[in-house]
Amino acid sequence: MDLKNVGSLSFFYPELILSGTILLLIVIDLLMRNKRALAIIALAGSAAALIATFDLYWAEPGWLFHRMMILDKFSLFFKVFALAATILCIWMSLGSNEIKQVHEGEYYTLLLTCTLGIFFMASSSNLLMAYLSLELVSLTSYVLTGFLPHNRRSSEAALKYLIYGGVASGTMIYGMSWIFGMTGSLDYSAIQAALAQNGISKATLFMAFVFIMAGFGYKIVFVPFHMWSPDVYQGAPTPFTAFLSVASNAAGMAIMIRFFFPGVSRMVAGGDWTFVSGVEWPHVLLFLSMITMTVGNLCALNQRNLKRMLAYSGIAHAGYMLMGLAVLNNDGLSAILFYVVVYLIMNLGAFLVVGMIANVTGDEDIETYRGLAWRGAIVPAVCLAVFLFSLTGLPPFAGFIGKFFLFSAVLKQGGAFAALAVIAAINSVISLYYYAKVVKTMFLDFPNPEDKTISVALDGFTLLIPLTVLTVVFGIYFSPLVRYTSQSLSFFVK
Repeated sequence: MDLKNVGSLSFFYPELILSGTILLLIVIDLLMRNKRALAIIALAGSAAALIATFDLYWAEPGWLFHRMMILDKFSLFFKVFALAATILCIWMSLGSNEIKQVHEGEYYTLLLTCTLGIFFMASSSNLLMAYLSLELVSLTSYVLTGFLPHNRRSSEAALKYLIYGGVASGTMIYGMSWIFGMTGSLDYSAIQAALAQNGISKATLFMAFVFIMAGFGYKIVFVPFHMWSPDVYQGAPTPFTAFLSVASNAAGMAIMIRFFFPGVSRMVAGGDWTFVSGVEWPHVLLFLSMITMTVGNLCALNQRNLKRMLAYSGIAHAGYMLMGLAVLNNDGLSAILFYVVVYLIMNLGAFLVVGMIANVTGDEDIETYRGLAWRGAIVPAVCLAVFLFSLTGLPPFAGFIGKFFLFSAVLKQGGAFAALAVIAAINSVISLYYYAKVVKTMFLDFPNPEDKTISVALDGFTLLIPLTVLTVVFGIYFSPLVRYTSQSLSFFVK
């Protein structure tokens, strides 16, 4: 299936619904004083787009809009993922004191626009489309990061994010221009065909890929493109930080997977992939995975602010996901898809607790959590402990199963990949220290005499309890999620 502009619209309903919701939010924001209605409209539009996305699972895969975009189960997986993250973020925002201080209409409009950009990132089959969609996500993220009025930390984070993002974006498009110069096309299929002819300098191609990886690395947050992350996570509104930590990173992983598979590689027997460029990318990705998880975990050890700690933790988890990409087969890619789902649940849950406590205390410092379990917040403390132990990769939680699949895919390759698995295991032990430190502070440290009882709003539990339950359930009964992620690993390749 290769459709032109008009014919593509019938497979573009989720994007059209999101676009209509964005326009409706702008109008309603001008006409109504009830700002809570804006969140309800954003939720309804996201839910409608989610239903429309599921409806496309039975559609024939193919190209849309003159081969600029692809419709396949892989793209639909990340669209569902982005919408799930958006719905959870909106729900978190309803109870956030930070969001009540800002222009809510603009906030929800920008959030859905960011989601729309993630849709385009997951579906792009052309380097130009990939770049434009990444920029749409980036520009809205810059604004949302600095959305807190009279908050110097938020403004500083937005400025740093803008500078780092601008440099990464410029470097990325420079690398794309090299690819276009060498292959004569920006279309992934045409690039693959040109690279297969083996008439291109490996050194030149390697440099072009390095430039493009700067853009991917900036979104996925792997070393050395991670410097913006801690300041942005700390300065941005907590609900958007939660969204950024999962949806933006997953979108970067989606666009990177799409570029590598099948952009510059082809499938061979047994579900393995081989690069047509002649560049040994598995070893490059292996090294990036090692350095990313190690830097992230080591930097998290001495953090006093919980949001900064989770930022460095996110860098480490990006390194774990790169393990699945490095093995260059369907087992590794399937493990990545499984991991991004469980990471969504446990990381959003952790940020939800951070936001609930910050609503009462106005602080995100780990010291604020001293004796939390004995200050009237036993349920949030227990839930946060579950999320943190799951992020560590301890059984019987979902994070353990996610890491198990990643480690299994790596160990099957043997050789240098066995060393990668050992380093990843050591990093998991390191992460246990700083996660357990928070749990110790909540349960074993006595509150200070001046610490007051914390009364958490009950509406937060409507989201907190289901996320906690899912973290446990997917650690015990995970086969339905495994089937879903395996079926989603279906690329439209011609």
